[in-house]
Amino acid sequence: MKQVRAAIVQASPIPIAISDGITALVGHVARAVDEGAEVVAFGETFLGGYPLWLDEAAGAALWDHPGVKALHALMLDGAVHDDDPRFEPLQALVDKAGVCVSVGAHARVRSSITNTQFIFRPGQPALPHRKLVPTHGERLIWARGDGSTLDVHEAAWGRLGNLICWEHWMPLARAAMHHAGEHIHVAAWPSARDMYAVAAQHYAFEGRCFVLSAATIQHRDEVLDGLARAGGNAEAEALIRQMPDGQLQNGGSGIYAPDGSVLARAGAQAEIIGATLDMAMIGRELAALDTDGHYSRPDVFELHVNRRATPGVVEG
Repeated sequence: MKQVRAAIVQASPIPIAISDGITALVGHVARAVDEGAEVVAFGETFLGGYPLWLDEAAGAALWDHPGVKALHALMLDGAVHDDDPRFEPLQALVDKAGVCVSVGAHARVRSSITNTQFIFRPGQPALPHRKLVPTHGERLIWARGDGSTLDVHEAAWGRLGNLICWEHWMPLARAAMHHAGEHIHVAAWPSARDMYAVAAQHYAFEGRCFVLSAATIQHRDEVLDGLARAGGNAEAEALIRQMPDGQLQNGGSGIYAPDGSVLARAGAQAEIIGATLDMAMIGRELAALDTDGHYSRPDVFELHVNRRATPGVVEG
């Protein structure tokens, strides 16, 4: 086992204009690599931005809302897909630097948008994880994922996995990921509120792994700018202007060790936080707790995970 240098880039997405966001992402990754990072994490839906209007704009959940429909069409049109050619500059940087990058995106599956956290890894296709259950109002924009993307990346130094936001309060999802034997876990959030930090710290302690709890920052004016970059729409703009002015996502990213200790914490502004992860620490902490091994009761509890894709229509 070795030491791994990890970084979280806590930055503002470019909302809605996803192609512009990919260009900015490459620059963020390059800066983290220049600082020595081997694993780089970004927050939930960093590409496209979190759909803040669903939480912050009055009436956004009303049936047939013209602004919501306009925004959905723009997000669907710009959404990435698993082998998207727009990712080629990022993949080239990942290959050259030998770095792993976890980043959230609005990803298209047939005619729906999914909340997807990608792991870009050297010399291999990006590994997607699609959020299993969109939380509350998120169901107005995102389809559900399935067990086919509940996976980890095997790196030379160990296994890297991720979950998205409130998946960290799905005990069986946590159990499945602990069974995969993660060494580093990315917990992706829009903002890492106090309870979200608790969940990330608990995951590190329970899973005996390092956790990169990655969040974003966002201002209303940045959402308006992203809409303009994507071509603009009067009804969508009217909806966005109903949101409170100022900063609406407040960062709070953190890096946690397998004993639950805090290695780094970010504030509410743009910054890169980093830590050197001593992978040997995992074995030491497993002496007291291994929730998938000596601290489990497989004779009492058993979990079945369906890892098949569930498209709903089977051809042939």
